[in-house]
Amino acid sequence: MTPVVTVVDLHTDIALSKGTVRPVSGVSFTVNKGESLGIVGESGCGKTMTALSIMRLLPPGGRIVGGSIALADVDLVAMDEAGMRRIRGDRVGMIFQDPMTSLNPCMTIGDQVSETVLLHREVTREHARERAAEVLDLVGLPHAKERMNSYPHLLSGGMRQRVVIAMALACDPELLIADEPTTALDATIQKQILELIDDLRTRLDMAVILVTHDLGVIAGHTDRVAVMYAGKIMETSPTPELFANPRHPYTEALFRARPENAGSDRKLYAIPGLPPDLSDPPRGCRFAARCAYATEECRAQEPELTGDNHAFACFHPLGINQQAAPNPPTPLATAQAAAPLLEVRNLVREFPVTSNGVLQRKIGAISAVADVSFTVGAEETFGLVGESGCGKSTISRLLVAADTPTSGSITFDGIEITGKSNRELRKYRGDFQLMFQDPYASLDPRMRVGSILREPLVIQHRGSAVDQENAVVRLLDEVGLPRTALRQYPHEFSGGQRQRIGLARALALRPKLIVADEPVSALDVSVQAQILNLMRDLQREHRLTYVFISHDLSVVRYVATTIGVMYLGKLVEIGPAEQVYTAPVHPYTRGLIDTIPLADPQRERRKSKAGVRGELPSAMNPPSGCRFRTRCPRASDKCAVEEPLMLPFSVQGHRAACHHPLRSPIPLSTSAHTAPPRP
Repeated sequence: MTPVVTVVDLHTDIALSKGTVRPVSGVSFTVNKGESLGIVGESGCGKTMTALSIMRLLPPGGRIVGGSIALADVDLVAMDEAGMRRIRGDRVGMIFQDPMTSLNPCMTIGDQVSETVLLHREVTREHARERAAEVLDLVGLPHAKERMNSYPHLLSGGMRQRVVIAMALACDPELLIADEPTTALDATIQKQILELIDDLRTRLDMAVILVTHDLGVIAGHTDRVAVMYAGKIMETSPTPELFANPRHPYTEALFRARPENAGSDRKLYAIPGLPPDLSDPPRGCRFAARCAYATEECRAQEPELTGDNHAFACFHPLGINQQAAPNPPTPLATAQAAAPLLEVRNLVREFPVTSNGVLQRKIGAISAVADVSFTVGAEETFGLVGESGCGKSTISRLLVAADTPTSGSITFDGIEITGKSNRELRKYRGDFQLMFQDPYASLDPRMRVGSILREPLVIQHRGSAVDQENAVVRLLDEVGLPRTALRQYPHEFSGGQRQRIGLARALALRPKLIVADEPVSALDVSVQAQILNLMRDLQREHRLTYVFISHDLSVVRYVATTIGVMYLGKLVEIGPAEQVYTAPVHPYTRGLIDTIPLADPQRERRKSKAGVRGELPSAMNPPSGCRFRTRCPRASDKCAVEEPLMLPFSVQGHRAACHHPLRSPIPLSTSAHTAPPRP
């Protein structure tokens, strides 16, 4: 084994106005040639700062105060900035979490990839562009040569991430660092990107450091794992051994917090408490305050990382295959057999595409939503899943009257809201609210939290000033935030706390319906569990109805009563959540389930080639017949000429639109006499 990078006792500080934070404390590891190391843990545990320390790209005030980082025979800590500029992009490449912040919107992707080659290789511009085209083709960018002159905003999220990978690989680096490379991507694109990194690692014999909070991603794509908490490595071992026999209680807690480990009748396990303040870390084990096994010894003395192949820092490690107590069952509110709260009928939303120039003639239309119908009962959760670009977010805006459908109708609580003016809608707007994916982008950074939560009450003239202040305090209590948050600004909170603020704002007017658009997609597994449990508790308390939009079927299975699966503007399968997840009938649903990362290395590697393959077609020119046929392994000539009808597959309302389903539908007469399917 040839070491590519060796990190020994690394300490990194960040000087702030209120003190000094140490996000990395005594971290050590080695990554060999052709090996992949996964670094996993909650947000704020030090994963990204460890990666940025290797790159010497720390934020203002950041500096390495101890330890060494050896890249083969070069000490990166002792190297000056000019030397590091020669290393970055050449011998070490990095893939960042958000490709849009890594790409220059004013430069074509061909220029951006070739720029890396020009900086580190003595070649002509023509040779640099040839290398750019070669590496873009290597990472699987469709029609790479034709897209060389495209700008980043013209590409999908998955394509942009491929461009960032191409930039990192342009000079054949020895080490590739991937920092949460798939967090913002849907499951199918995530699988493609991770398989691409695996393939490139094997073909180019690179060392890879994969930073993520998702244990399922770690299971199928790493050789070794380092579990970090509060700036320290708590456990490290070969990947199969860690998953078969976790020894540290923190590792076990991360496993327990995954959605698939909780049934529909119980709460998700959430790690109690919060990570410690790293400007003043506690004595002893840093996880002791949140650990169910902690003793006075743990709070007084810090355990050392001991062991050879499987090392852990714990005085009370878990035994072989030792399991924690099961999660306590928690009864859930179920949908009542009453009139539906929300009825969507034949919903269509098209966006016109116009030509450039003064006249801007209409040259086509983007079919974002195409003849979608579903019903949501009062106090139930309807989960809407699908890839990015399938129309989920468009539907969310239509449901809360933030956009107008091209045709079709939306009936809310017996009142049709389509076609009404803003003046007419004003009296209903308090009854349906939207919860956004990115709470930081939806919260005014210039307003304090108290003003943000009070604003809906002021606009709708709800109560006196004193009533509004009391209501805001109650909202903070309900979502589990301290009252001191009233005086703080959004940037002073973590991602999970900001999502709690977004939920509180959605609750301010006491709505009947909350449409939650990807509310937990960017959160780590523990914070995700806290938010999902909070949403279910508030649903029972306030008798809420949710439309929960996500690309993660395992999350939707946990929260939803009914699941609807969308593909390219069409609803292709709908039914009870457990039936859709455990016995899907549409090939697309089966493919989405196969792309969910499993926290089991053996099962994850066995299904490595399963899932939805290929690129999503253009919504401006969707395929004829069944829109999924161009990616479907079961497609026939009939699929190209005839659009499939929604047929029943169970008497509980499980339906799908497919000419070649995974099992046969039930007779229409049986479905009609027993339980009429919802439209």
